Amino acid sequence: MNPSGQSFQPQSLNGLVLMGGGARTAYQAGALQAIGQLLAQQTTPPPSFPFQVLAGTSAGALNATFLASKALDGLAGLDELAHFWTHIRTHAVYHLPQTPLDKFSRWATALGLLSSAREHAAAMNSLALVNTLHKAIALQRIDQALQKGVLQALAVTASSYSSGVHWTFCQTRDGQPIPWSRPGRRAEQQPITIEHLMASSAIPFIFPATPLWVDGGMEYFGDGSMRQISPLSSAVHLGADKILAIGVSQPPKLGLGVPNKAIGRPSLGTIAGHAMASVFHDTLQADVEQITRINQSLSVLPESLRAQWPFRTVEVLTLQPSASLDALAQQFAHTLPRPILRVLEGLGALRGSGAALASYLLFEPEFVGALMSLGRSDVMTRAEEIVSFLGPNPGQAVR
Repeated sequence: MNPSGQSFQPQSLNGLVLMGGGARTAYQAGALQAIGQLLAQQTTPPPSFPFQVLAGTSAGALNATFLASKALDGLAGLDELAHFWTHIRTHAVYHLPQTPLDKFSRWATALGLLSSAREHAAAMNSLALVNTLHKAIALQRIDQALQKGVLQALAVTASSYSSGVHWTFCQTRDGQPIPWSRPGRRAEQQPITIEHLMASSAIPFIFPATPLWVDGGMEYFGDGSMRQISPLSSAVHLGADKILAIGVSQPPKLGLGVPNKAIGRPSLGTIAGHAMASVFHDTLQADVEQITRINQSLSVLPESLRAQWPFRTVEVLTLQPSASLDALAQQFAHTLPRPILRVLEGLGALRGSGAALASYLLFEPEFVGALMSLGRSDVMTRAEEIVSFLGPNPGQAVR
């Protein structure tokens, strides 16, 4: 996280980092809609698009790329993301493999699921999402926003099943090669495509892997949340001086350290939900702490020494749900299409901690609406802090 080369920015760059989490990322759409409304109230005419560096992982990458395609619309782009989520449905994202008897028999549904898993190494068919994204995201407008200077960079992350390397694909205004390389982490300059988004959001075991070309060869990729140890790194490398990071993890549990009462043997749904939480394990706070330590170290150095270090000060503000998304999913799980509902019922994934699995797959309006409402509420609770953070700063030299 130490970009090299010195340049002068007329204004500090705001970065937006969106973490992954399947359907949970509707929370980000609600939060960003509220942020747009707050910023619109600050000045007349309203300010332009507030983020110059966008970075996303998994479904967060879908949100980031959608926003990049709407950046020329200014603050209206944030509202358009919320509009997109308001109209999304599960059938527009994925569906179960079909058999002639799946409407009548749970066993036939299970057989189709097993057949798909063996053939495609995935339980669900996600081709519907390809069509949805092609309709929603005008990729050519990303390049236009970059060329006009409204954006500086867009980054999407994915994890290679072929090599085990965690890749960040970057589309930047200058189009120059990306020089970063860390153990297990690489970056490459590539125009972002729908294939990149499908790769980044390919939840393991749920959605099929997606092939992408890297280093002159074909590799198969899955969800970018896997092996993501430094979610803020790409935004820092791409020049962001201030980063708003929006996650979708569970709020901290009260009574931490007090063992729970035994609840018997966990169901398959409980185990799957726990595994999914591991895939989407939020490393955001650890990354924030690392940046904070660097900032503190820089603050005590003399200016002459600070200029020799390959680091710079980066401000970070994080936003996370204030309520349990698992509990919300349990409340609205019954709205899922019946075939998917039957599968989750069979896995025991609609009760207790098993509802965590449903929370990643529940692309239905009731759940999406509740998530967006929570996002808006959480932003309004911290309105003054967020508006102050995103406000303009005087020009500064950055490294």
